[in-house]
Amino acid sequence: MLLSELQSKDIINMKDGNNIGRIIDAKIDTSGSINYFVAEERRLLRKVTRGGEITFTFEKIKKIGEDVILVDL
Repeated sequence: MLLSELQSKDIINMKDGNNIGRIIDAKIDTSGSINYFVAEERRLLRKVTRGGEITFTFEKIKKIGEDVILVDL
């Protein structure tokens, strides 16, 4: 799967069902491994966000579906 495909999916926290947002970037180390993903929090209103960015590791991803990524945060 390409990073661009992951970026088009909503990220849902399995613990509370909240829509966290979407992946906007990934931190990759010198060996080419992904250290973590960076997600921009979903905007509640046009210019108001809940807090900026959230990071999570690949291990936190529990399921990648057609439209969503389920994470355990």
